[in-house]
Amino acid sequence: MWSARGRQIIAKKKNPVPSQAAGVSGVLLVVKNYTGDRLNFGLAAEQARAQGVAIDMVMVADDCAFGQTSKAGRRGLCGTVFVHKVPCLSPCSVPGCLPSFQLPAGEMELGLGIHGEPGIKRSKVASADEVVKTMLNHMVDPSSQSHLPLNAGDSVVLCMNNLGSLSNLEMSVVTGVAIRLLEERGVFVARVMSGSFMTSLEMAGVSLSLMHVDQEILRLFDAKTTAPAWPNLSSTSLSGRRWSTEPAKRVSEETMHIPGPLSAVMQKALEAISLSLLEHQEELNGLDRAAGDGDCGSTHALAARAIQEWLQGHQVPGCPGQLLSTLAGLVQDKMGGSSGALYSLFLTAAAVPLKGQSDPAAWAKALQAGTEAMKRWGDSLFSLDALCPAVEELQNLLSSSPSGAMDVLQAAVKRAELGAESTRYLTAKAGRASYVGTDHQTLPDPGAVAIAVILKVVCETLSGIGH
Repeated sequence: MWSARGRQIIAKKKNPVPSQAAGVSGVLLVVKNYTGDRLNFGLAAEQARAQGVAIDMVMVADDCAFGQTSKAGRRGLCGTVFVHKVPCLSPCSVPGCLPSFQLPAGEMELGLGIHGEPGIKRSKVASADEVVKTMLNHMVDPSSQSHLPLNAGDSVVLCMNNLGSLSNLEMSVVTGVAIRLLEERGVFVARVMSGSFMTSLEMAGVSLSLMHVDQEILRLFDAKTTAPAWPNLSSTSLSGRRWSTEPAKRVSEETMHIPGPLSAVMQKALEAISLSLLEHQEELNGLDRAAGDGDCGSTHALAARAIQEWLQGHQVPGCPGQLLSTLAGLVQDKMGGSSGALYSLFLTAAAVPLKGQSDPAAWAKALQAGTEAMKRWGDSLFSLDALCPAVEELQNLLSSSPSGAMDVLQAAVKRAELGAESTRYLTAKAGRASYVGTDHQTLPDPGAVAIAVILKVVCETLSGIGH
């Protein structure tokens, strides 16, 4: 893939053997549809053709912004790269020559040049930590005449250069390792460059560069430039920054786990919920395979096992609000994914009305608060189709007598089940399921089914113990 201005193309053709420079098949110009480009590249094509060069030109006009096309036609935009890519050459060594080096599978080379010049040694492919550590140790080895003196307290600019084919993820990993290893040596990393700055043909690898800096050098380094490929970095130093916040102060363990009259009831409910979610694991996974990634049951099973493990080592606190806060942190840590975040969001908001209160009306307010939090941050979720009708029914607890609470709860469960069933033919607007065709959506949403299962288990548990 090559790009150039029109006059540069002509200059390239003005060599002793233009036909050889063009190649047997000739030259294909891929040009964006702008008047100046059409004129300059058209001129270059005509002049090259006059010199006997086989040449053709393709105009790309992929702009869809304007409803009516002007006389100049549609503009050429980023879709041009598709036209560049399809007919372009694959990565190669110098045409007509053998590869400059061969590296067996499973091996890596330290010190290889960007043109394929031999490095200093080969070894088995290792982890990012080991590779970067090897590179850094070699760079600062005093026994080498070309070593970089590096002492604790030094300030440096770090450049991790992608030689051509590493992914962004791989570059982030090796850059993070380099920063950590330098800071472990007591070196102050003032700036970091990470990207493709000097590449080579068909080269998979990374180079590491360090530059000692003082305030003046750093001032010049930070000076803005209009060079398009230069990354204008932030002038904030990297070393010394905090990458995590202090955890929020928690209530003491003694306060958290003081049992109360409701402890036994809530423990039985948690045990029953955990067991039921494990029993429904494959059913939920099967429902999720139809429109998602097939792990809804497995994700809920993670939460169930985490709750079971927690129950084995802790007393259930008598305060429902404290229990919900604890469960919020538990599912966030152990359940993971969007489901963990949603349940944690629900439990965190629901815990507030239950701090110091545990009557049916407080539970109704708590479930309403949790549902509102989920709607605020995930209003396109099918789980709300089961939760919202149930919570709406539970608002009757605010006006019903304590003796009628179970009737209200049973009605809420029924509405949750109907809500889950109603998701069979709905089109998802969020999550992975939103990318699935409607012809695949003939089963109820697994998240909504899970909500209905949980509410039903709670109702059955309370009925069994006479609440």
